[in-house]
Amino acid sequence: MTAIPGQPLRYAVALSATALLVSGCGLGAELDREVNPEREPASGATRPGPSGTGGPSDLSLGPRPTAGPSTPAEPPCPPSGVSMAPGMVSATMGLRAMSVRAINCGKDVLELNGYPDIRVRGLDRQLFDVTVLKGTEPITAMDDPGPRRIRLKPGQSAYTSLVWRYSAVDASTLRGSGVYVEIGTAKGAPRETIEPDGGLDIGETGMLGTTAWQRSPEDDGGETGADGGRPTAPPPSATPAG
Repeated sequence: MTAIPGQPLRYAVALSATALLVSGCGLGAELDREVNPEREPASGATRPGPSGTGGPSDLSLGPRPTAGPSTPAEPPCPPSGVSMAPGMVSATMGLRAMSVRAINCGKDVLELNGYPDIRVRGLDRQLFDVTVLKGTEPITAMDDPGPRRIRLKPGQSAYTSLVWRYSAVDASTLRGSGVYVEIGTAKGAPRETIEPDGGLDIGETGMLGTTAWQRSPEDDGGETGADGGRPTAPPPSATPAG
């Protein structure tokens, strides 16, 4: 047979296709030969599925189990049995406020009566010269119930509100910002260090007001304070008045 000039490639392809058909080899067999050139027995083997994982087709597996959302581990309870949790800092026209919760994470009943014990440190861990007040005046007017006896069962909490006025802070060095706040439930009690979001831009010679510990609203449970009054709920984000 004489090849038509200009069509040598088509002619060769046609001959190859004819040879495959005559020998009984289809396209699937040729692909198998490429994957398994030694022609090893296929017993127990499966052809790669559409996902290319080497297992059966994903369509035959049904829904695959998925890992559930991971639950963040609770922080360990300090030896004091009290864990401190800072809230968000609220800022209004140079006035700042933040609440801090004292959570009874121990096994015994925790009793509070009064104001927190606080020290403030800068980025370099040096103590600030800050006057910590029992109450919020003269910084601002905020509802402070004053000292009252509070008993917290394990898992219950109380809160205090911190207020201060903005003072100049060097944004590059954070000089004048209280990055670390060491807080205890009372004078002489173990302190825990917390890091308020954004720090306390209180300056190095400012004042920090506090309110007495109050039972958290969710742990009220209908109990009354030692003076017979109900504990008051903190305003949203502990925003001071005026």
